[in-house]
Amino acid sequence: MRIARFTTGEEPMYGVVTGEVDELGQPAEDSVVVALAGDPLYVGVKLLQVEHKLSDVRLLAPVLPRSKVVGIGRNYADHAAELGHEVPDEPMMFIKPNTSVVGPGDPIWYPPQTSDLHYEGELAVVIGRICRDVPPEQATDVIHGYTIGNDVTARDLQRKDGQFTRAKGFDSFCPLGPWIETDLDPQTFADGVAIQTHLNGDLVQDGTTADLVHDVPSLVAYVSSVMTLLPGDVILTGTPAGVGPMQVGDEVEVSIAGIGTLTNKVAQR
Repeated sequence: MRIARFTTGEEPMYGVVTGEVDELGQPAEDSVVVALAGDPLYVGVKLLQVEHKLSDVRLLAPVLPRSKVVGIGRNYADHAAELGHEVPDEPMMFIKPNTSVVGPGDPIWYPPQTSDLHYEGELAVVIGRICRDVPPEQATDVIHGYTIGNDVTARDLQRKDGQFTRAKGFDSFCPLGPWIETDLDPQTFADGVAIQTHLNGDLVQDGTTADLVHDVPSLVAYVSSVMTLLPGDVILTGTPAGVGPMQVGDEVEVSIAGIGTLTNKVAQR
């Protein structure tokens, strides 16, 4: 089930995206979105007798974290190596504020404090229920679904500050979308789920979740051993190698097999 958050020009609504999808999770041109009676995280999936052509609506960030976005750093060995870092023994956590979240098609604002803004395409886990101390084997019980994230990073500020809050916390530094896929389970694919990032049409990242140092169940267990996770919280699972700079006017597309494609352009703040 693909759960979207959308608007037709009025108040945001939630809906289920129907129709056939291709190998990347892209919907057919005749796909529609059937409206739901509220946020399914809190009221369940209750379909209304209202539907819109998907092409007629504006998709928004599929989830607005009530509490936090938890990022995981250096969770692909090739990405750690390209930045000259060792792979940490335990997951390296950081927090992105929920005010950094934007949706598909929204601009990534290039702030004046940086001159080295990077994309980082990632698989994002959406938590579906309040939980703490979740065993890895029960992680799927607390996962609402998966979406796509772009962990935008001011790389020069990350080096300067020695920690991640400012470098990853600006408004618009966490695009999410285009919807939440509730039926995907990356752990069931021996070769993982493919992640690709294109910058202005050029392939710059080409990885798979099979290369995660710490897999999704391990991440849910680790994060929940430290902090309570709430419905709508998001865990960004890390980025494969190939990160690099973006400039004003660039278009970034992050695609994950089975989910779809998240597209954003960089704009001057």
